[in-house]
Amino acid sequence: MKFLVVDVGNTSTAVGCWFRGRVSRVAHVDGGLRAALAAAEPLAAAVDGIAYLSVVPKVDAAWRAFARRRRIPFHQVTSADFTAADQGLTLDYPKPETIGADRLADAVAAVDRYGAPVLVCDFGTAFTAAVVTADRVWRGGVIAPGFPLMRDYLFERTAKLPRMALGGRCPKIGRSTEEAMRFGAWVGYRGMVREIVTTLERNFKTSFRLVATGGFARWVLKDIGMDFVIDPTLTLYGAGRIAAATRNKENGTC
Repeated sequence: MKFLVVDVGNTSTAVGCWFRGRVSRVAHVDGGLRAALAAAEPLAAAVDGIAYLSVVPKVDAAWRAFARRRRIPFHQVTSADFTAADQGLTLDYPKPETIGADRLADAVAAVDRYGAPVLVCDFGTAFTAAVVTADRVWRGGVIAPGFPLMRDYLFERTAKLPRMALGGRCPKIGRSTEEAMRFGAWVGYRGMVREIVTTLERNFKTSFRLVATGGFARWVLKDIGMDFVIDPTLTLYGAGRIAAATRNKENGTC
């Protein structure tokens, strides 16, 4: 089966093609709904369905209409998929319906590609981490401010601090206002990541395979000295994997 995979985030939308367990033709779009739909248009030909993830509910109807106009089956990934088909892991969580679909997709993809136990971290507008133990059970996770939120909060809540540009190198010490902000944000953010990983490994008494995805992963993790695998197509792969397994279950195939 071939799917158009869509991941709608707070900052950008990623689209791509999932076919036989591989993700290709990936595009990341920052221009809002109209630009994202335009990027998806050429990918929608000759697909068996749309595997859709979203943390922005207000655009869901537009994507459903996009699929309906083209008569393409539309599958929105939710926690309900974990009762409909074998996704390679099970959920141990009091209210699974509250788990973000992107976090589930990340975990399914990480287990499928890298095994378990695994700690999968998504460096986007928010920072999320999900714990899957060696028995392939999703135990819970962490949600913290992402780097863009840290940057924007300083700008929005202070009178004189500028909006710091993302990316670039961390200075040895801040010798301007922006350099001081960059040092604080970069070093502080990396410190948060280290502390989260260390605490989770202590809490679960294990060493996790560390897997990272999201737009800020490479920048945050550069030279951090932790053994992260950075996988930029992880979420899209997970969306396709979940949709394909659910479709196979519905069709009575393996």
